[in-house]
Amino acid sequence: MLALRYILFALIATAANLLCQYLSLSLYSDSGALYIAMFFGTLVGLVLKYVLDKKYIFFHTPKNRKDDGKTFLLYSFMGGVTTAVFWGFEIGFNQAFESDAAKYVGAFIGLSIGYILKYLLDKKFVFRS
Repeated sequence: MLALRYILFALIATAANLLCQYLSLSLYSDSGALYIAMFFGTLVGLVLKYVLDKKYIFFHTPKNRKDDGKTFLLYSFMGGVTTAVFWGFEIGFNQAFESDAAKYVGAFIGLSIGYILKYLLDKKFVFRS
């Protein structure tokens, strides 16, 4: 049940990330547009996934706002590791195939790998029992 819930939340965060990227790219398509879109998509996905993971995956109740902030920072740091995987796939697919479809396929593959790594890192370092 936990694995299915985690997969569902990963899919929701992935959809939010890619939708944000799509919207960003539809508003701005000049120099650096992909990187700007990836940044905002990642930010939206990170915050959404943190809220869902904290409450429904790891059942973490912060002691106070400061504790919640520290937990979010550590969660974000672990996300930095997995974001490199995600961005690498998205940029790689975009460069290799030069199409929007390939870019989003690369993003989906990278996010899928990243979320598996993220769960393991979060379990070990962020939401320790």
